[in-house]
Amino acid sequence: MTTSRLQLTGITKRYPGVVANSGVSLSVAPGQIHAVLGENGAGKSTLMKIIYGSVKPDEGSVMFNGRPVHVRNPQEARALGISMVFQHFSLFDTLTVAENVWLGLDKSLTLVEVSASIDVTASAYGLDIDPKRPVHTLSVGEMQRVEIIRALLTRPQLLILDEPTSVLTPQAVEKLFIVLNKLAAEGCSILYISHKLHEIRELCTACTVLRGGQVTGVCDPREESNASLSRLMIGAEPPALNVRELKVGATVMEVKGLSMPSDDPFGTDLHDIALTVRAGEVVGIAGVSGNGQAELLFALSGEDTHAPAGSISVSGKDVSRFAPGRRRALGLHFVPEERLGRGAVPTLSLAHNLLLSRRDTLGAGGWLRLAALKAQAADIIQRYNVKANGPDAAAKSLSGGNLQKFIVGREIEAKPKLLIVSQPTWGVDVGASAQIRGEILALRDAGCAVLVVSEELDELFEISDRLHVIAKGRLSPSLNRAEATIERIGEWMSGLWDTSHNNKKETAHAAA
Repeated sequence: MTTSRLQLTGITKRYPGVVANSGVSLSVAPGQIHAVLGENGAGKSTLMKIIYGSVKPDEGSVMFNGRPVHVRNPQEARALGISMVFQHFSLFDTLTVAENVWLGLDKSLTLVEVSASIDVTASAYGLDIDPKRPVHTLSVGEMQRVEIIRALLTRPQLLILDEPTSVLTPQAVEKLFIVLNKLAAEGCSILYISHKLHEIRELCTACTVLRGGQVTGVCDPREESNASLSRLMIGAEPPALNVRELKVGATVMEVKGLSMPSDDPFGTDLHDIALTVRAGEVVGIAGVSGNGQAELLFALSGEDTHAPAGSISVSGKDVSRFAPGRRRALGLHFVPEERLGRGAVPTLSLAHNLLLSRRDTLGAGGWLRLAALKAQAADIIQRYNVKANGPDAAAKSLSGGNLQKFIVGREIEAKPKLLIVSQPTWGVDVGASAQIRGEILALRDAGCAVLVVSEELDELFEISDRLHVIAKGRLSPSLNRAEATIERIGEWMSGLWDTSHNNKKETAHAAA
């Protein structure tokens, strides 16, 4: 019999108030692409960190290539041939891309050689990034690209990938899958964590399912359906979204002639952005990370108040120079893509994090009504099924998916007139994704105007009434959902919508 590349036996890890992993056993063969599936808080990330040496198990054993190992830190893991791409990144903000990658590689290489390797790898895998850019200038999606490139440059025997495709176009995902299959054919084992069930079924040859920190099933995902994988993961199929006839109202937000240079020397300038969002509709914006999404959201949310006068209006009022607080007073609420640091203060409790965008618990003289604040937080925790130790739990104690559910719930429960959401279900499990999307559609049905910026095309196709694509700081014309296809949107992500429109016109003219 072939020796397992990785064998976990009886892995248990306890934290105060929670058992993250309980007697977990897992076997990965050489050259196998093995999925680890589970809802948010199921223990996936803890298990991966144990394999990578950044967390020590309380019980159990780890064998690598048939030998028992005690991986004490990530450096030892990399020396063994284990590399990992975290969902939450481990990059130094003040260093460049090349310097961050260099830290995890053989120090006999020069920085110039590492930069050249990054260029080659980035080009080969469709993960374009400038090695000279400081990490603090990158978007979340671009940071993930750096992590993937850094892992691939170590030539690993075991590669752990946590949500690796959330920043890629459909075409780039296909290219990445070709690369991963080639790595597997060469003997590299891959542990693949994703909430995209169709990806797991297409790519992986084995799957271990976790629920509540325990293994609840092992299967071949190629023989499963999305529904059966959902049942294994959450014990039920996600609820179907309610689709209703679109009934749009008045224009709530109008953007016209929005051109802005980026404050970031590595950012993307905005060019003549035109956009309308009406009451009772969801407008989606697709695009590869780093094409102006961050700059557009800064301008729309009020974090950047340098937009040209008259370029952004909410409910007929020019808000181009309004700060976020004044825009919230008009009913505009915003969910940023960065959960910790912008969406939530890591060290504050969930209850106190409500104060970032909700002020309805302020009493006379500005005093906090703490009981009301905690009650609101408890309602959000219950309604959105947030796994947390109550309203007093610190934001940083939650898994990424559970914190996302809380932040989205916080803004939806504020009853906005206009909700702008960036990456609403990034890193969120299939059940929670369905719930968040359902809540967004319910908000739309109640007459709210919703703008969703997402790199998840499946998500945009599921909830959007109209779609735009942003590329190189320019916004495409809008498409009704019925007219949009994956292929067309994929082309537009490269900025080719003018060509597509011209071809369509020429075809129509020829037919006439």
